[in-house]
Amino acid sequence: MSEGISRRLMAISDSATMSVTARAAALKAAGRPVIGFGAGEPDFPTPPHVVEAAQRAAADPKNHRYSPAMGLPDLRAAVAEKTTRDSGVQVGPENVVITNGGKGAVFGAFAAILEPGDEVLLPAPYWVSYPEAAALFGGVTTFIPTGAADGFRVTVDQLEAARTGRTKMVVFVSPGNPTGAVYPPDEVAAIGEWAARHGIWVLADEIYEYLVYGDSVFSSIAAQAPAAAPRTLVVNGVAKTFAMTGWRVGWLVASPAVVAAIGRLQSHSVSNVANVSQCAALAALTGPLDAMVAMREAFDRRRRTMHRMLGEIPGVSAMEPQGAFYAFPSVEGQLGRRIGSHHVMTSLDLATALLEEIEVAVIPGEAFGAPGHVRLSFALSDEDLAEGLNRWRLAVS
Repeated sequence: MSEGISRRLMAISDSATMSVTARAAALKAAGRPVIGFGAGEPDFPTPPHVVEAAQRAAADPKNHRYSPAMGLPDLRAAVAEKTTRDSGVQVGPENVVITNGGKGAVFGAFAAILEPGDEVLLPAPYWVSYPEAAALFGGVTTFIPTGAADGFRVTVDQLEAARTGRTKMVVFVSPGNPTGAVYPPDEVAAIGEWAARHGIWVLADEIYEYLVYGDSVFSSIAAQAPAAAPRTLVVNGVAKTFAMTGWRVGWLVASPAVVAAIGRLQSHSVSNVANVSQCAALAALTGPLDAMVAMREAFDRRRRTMHRMLGEIPGVSAMEPQGAFYAFPSVEGQLGRRIGSHHVMTSLDLATALLEEIEVAVIPGEAFGAPGHVRLSFALSDEDLAEGLNRWRLAVS
């Protein structure tokens, strides 16, 4: 029953990625041999030294109390140091607010910047939560389509064609979810310089910064285009790099005024991120990176396997992922045919057919603003990856 619920919340759709993952988990729990390519999280455990730091923190009574809404001072300082080191942007603790995961940073950024009617430029395909979060704060999203032919990368010309007098922000993501695309440094610089010329804010999601492969390199837009830095809001966190999705620690790096505004918002909403989780994040940022390196090597191996095996499935074509842990193949060649009892006309139909007929879970491209595609995570075991893709190939051969 929806009577009485605000239009703002009624307009928000469920997260397709979370919904598919939950459905696959429920089927698995019921004993069905489902292989899930939906989850946007590493399949590795959190590094032991991080877990041990959390255990120590849980036993310390000082962590049983409220803490500052903008985050523990030591963690804010560690994030500032890490950002300066890895992104090449000189920042201090006053530029950092700790949030409930990367999503908390995204919501905080939109809350701090958008007024009703402000336009947000969002290259498509896009992560499912961006348009929902922007709309919640009155933003009007303009979608800019990209495709495999251009590496799923938006150009300055496309951005300029979409810009109006109401354009307030552009969302920039590299490495990309759902595509695995990585922008070269010169393209990053060009987009940042364009935004700076027009006084446009940049929401830069850098959550996958460590997960790049081959010749691809991560570059931060605030470093590549210093003129854009004052209006750049960098989203990041420990979730993907350190296999800590469930710990819920992210952050936003921005001007002190933006950080203070989000701190005020959090003081009246979530209060503070859980202290034990913040202590765990501090251990992750200041400790060894061996586990992350091993995880990235596994992802690199799996992405190459996935790209090869997708190429062996009739009607599927895929760009080789350059970053993150996703492939985003076109499935246009499979539309209009039958898979088992299902007549597949859309990528949503295909995702349904794969789950119900061969117990393989993928995310349909409709969720990302790109019908005709599906997203597959390669954050699953080598054995499950191969088995799932073999099931798909045999089902359509």
